[in-house]
Amino acid sequence: MRRIVDITVSILVLLATAPVLVLAAIAISVESRGGPFYFAARVGKNGRPFRMWKLRTMRQRAGDQGPAITSRSDPRVTRLGGFLRKTKLDELPQFVNVLLGDMTLVGPRPEAPDFVRLYSPDQRRILEYWPGVTGPVQLASFNESELIAAGAAGAEQYASQIMGEKIQADLNYLDSRSAVSDARVVCETAAYVVRSLLKIK
Repeated sequence: MRRIVDITVSILVLLATAPVLVLAAIAISVESRGGPFYFAARVGKNGRPFRMWKLRTMRQRAGDQGPAITSRSDPRVTRLGGFLRKTKLDELPQFVNVLLGDMTLVGPRPEAPDFVRLYSPDQRRILEYWPGVTGPVQLASFNESELIAAGAAGAEQYASQIMGEKIQADLNYLDSRSAVSDARVVCETAAYVVRSLLKIK
């Protein structure tokens, strides 16, 4: 049943936001010359690697110019990218990942392989679940990058101070989740995006 809901919602979202995705893709290509999409290496259920789709919010080859994690005032983020990140519109392409079976609507945020290698045996239990486009922990940390220090120190800060707390919070939710709680998370996420768009002047 969950898979049917995932597919149905993803198709509806992608159809409804197709004009936004097209306009954003054109604007990204014009602003920073290059493909509009970014394919991030992530680890999914049972440790299976996959490529997570996102609208590109950084300069071309930004991965060669700094750490894998985004910090506050990251100079690699373009002007348009900042807007897309703030409104979470950059994550709309992840509904393609849901259609492909890489992700589900509500679940833990998929991590990069370098961070997954640091998981303790207990933390690896998070890999028993499908990663999600959104989740209660993601809702609570939408502005996480503002808390992360610049440069290599940011990756260390994330791994030692933030990652473990997020995994535990995700596990606490997932162990007692329900269809109703997942629906609430989806609605709260949609409301956040709408509020963010309305705040843009």
